[in-house]
Amino acid sequence: MTQYLLSVHAGGDGGAQPAEPMTPEQMQTSYQQVLALEEEMKAAGAWLFSGRLTEPDIATVVRVSAGEALTTDGPFVESKEHLAGFYIVEADDLDAALGWAARTSAIIGAPIEVRPFWDTKQA
Repeated sequence: MTQYLLSVHAGGDGGAQPAEPMTPEQMQTSYQQVLALEEEMKAAGAWLFSGRLTEPDIATVVRVSAGEALTTDGPFVESKEHLAGFYIVEADDLDAALGWAARTSAIIGAPIEVRPFWDTKQA
């Protein structure tokens, strides 16, 4: 089995930001759907770990220059899209991982990038 990162991207075109803010009822329904999907992933033995991230404007970027660690507030990139959260799943193949990604995208309304972890045994 291969491990895959299913990364959730928000903002930008087609991101997780709905045109209208969600009502509390819609937020609760979406949250329940996400929990149900995670339980299904766990029951299938696919779910390994997941996490939701805070907004990028409170991030800190660390760079090393001349042997000294320098920090700056937030990423300063041209893109409005950012990593909002992720799942780490284990799947028999890419098609299975894509299936989990499609179900996740349908619930949260955001694009999901699917990438296998580097296999150090084949390096």
